[in-house]
Amino acid sequence: MRVRGLVRSRSWLMSGAALAAFALLGAACSGGETETKATTSPTAASKAAATSAATPAATTKAAATATAAAKAAATAGPSTPTTALRVAETSLGKVIVDNNGLTLYIFKNDPPNGDKSVCNGNCANIWPPAFAPATGEPTKSADMTGTIKIITRDDGSKMIAYNGLPLYRYQPDTAPGEVKGEGVGGNWNVARP
Repeated sequence: MRVRGLVRSRSWLMSGAALAAFALLGAACSGGETETKATTSPTAASKAAATSAATPAATTKAAATATAAAKAAATAGPSTPTTALRVAETSLGKVIVDNNGLTLYIFKNDPPNGDKSVCNGNCANIWPPAFAPATGEPTKSADMTGTIKIITRDDGSKMIAYNGLPLYRYQPDTAPGEVKGEGVGGNWNVARP
């Protein structure tokens, strides 16, 4: 009697497995993507859930990195216009900063009073120009006695020059007061009021 029950259970299991196999085969052969996705998506979802569950620290770290990168890009992105110049105290003394408090720099290879920036291409990716606002000139704080001028770059964009020298940000500077660009390559210096 016990043997008959076991045989019946196996038969039932085999029938169920065969039925499932036919259903999958039918879905795959029908040419319909929807049916195939429906039969395979629980497995894919399980794998995705297992991956996320297995690496919560990595997921959190990646999210934090993406958030920091987005914030840095929003703060000092290459196309963010500089609407105000002011003076700030840093470890190097008083320097000119943009409206986000990020240090601005001058490039020794730019011709003085030449109304020209020679930092283009990859240079401008690392040293984004202090772009001018869409209309008007940026404001400056009272402790800045120099002159502001808007100059046209080789690509037609407008950037700010102070006392005849174009102004740039430095991509690794992501917080106010940082002056990581000082002396880079012997050609970059903080802009002074």
